[in-house]
Amino acid sequence: MRIIKLDAIDSTNRFLKALSAQESCENFTVVSTESQTEGKGQRGSGWVSEAGKNLTFSVLYNQKVEGITSLFTLNIIIALSIVEALKSVSNLNFVIKWPNDILAENKKIGGILIENAFKNSNEVQSIIGIGLNVNQSQFENLPQASSLFLLENKIFDKETMLIFIVNQLEFNLKQLPILGEIHYWNAYHQILFKKNVVSAFESVAGNRFVGKIQEVTQEGKLAVLLEDDSIQFFDVKEVKMLY
Repeated sequence: MRIIKLDAIDSTNRFLKALSAQESCENFTVVSTESQTEGKGQRGSGWVSEAGKNLTFSVLYNQKVEGITSLFTLNIIIALSIVEALKSVSNLNFVIKWPNDILAENKKIGGILIENAFKNSNEVQSIIGIGLNVNQSQFENLPQASSLFLLENKIFDKETMLIFIVNQLEFNLKQLPILGEIHYWNAYHQILFKKNVVSAFESVAGNRFVGKIQEVTQEGKLAVLLEDDSIQFFDVKEVKMLY
């Protein structure tokens, strides 16, 4: 595992993408920073992190196209790997909120942003950006956000946690051909936030409705059972959960 540590950078995803274009980088090359000035989340939202307190890093992963039945499988394996690594250092209740949020005790402590690009006709390059609130103590105007420090009332070793996460990710991706995708999808659905629980949602048009999450499809869409017993499928930018 090659880890490149930076004091400050605009975006670890952007840095790693540029680096991989300039030189040959092996899988699981990591770029981490103490301060990221232009971090992004889903839907282009900003990711704000207190300098020096949290984990902000990106991981490179290349895979052959013929081995891919669902690009979203990578998303779920990353999320599962983070949760599994966190469980090795904490007894908090961790769940995954669709599409790419990590929650602890129903508070958002982390997020994932994956940028996929075809390197050539048979290989996909994924730049995996991960932000994790580790030792931050204050979140202004972010009532749903928290950190491991606030929830556990203790300081965590960030570097050890980073290595745990990347090692777990590498382990799971190497196990994928052996265990099969269905193994990871089943594990993902077991800790999917609000699955089979009546929940409130808001569409991109601002319409609010209630429903029960049934599953996440292999295309990454959220399947929601509505009040009229129909099932509707939502893409990432089409709906958000209110909680």
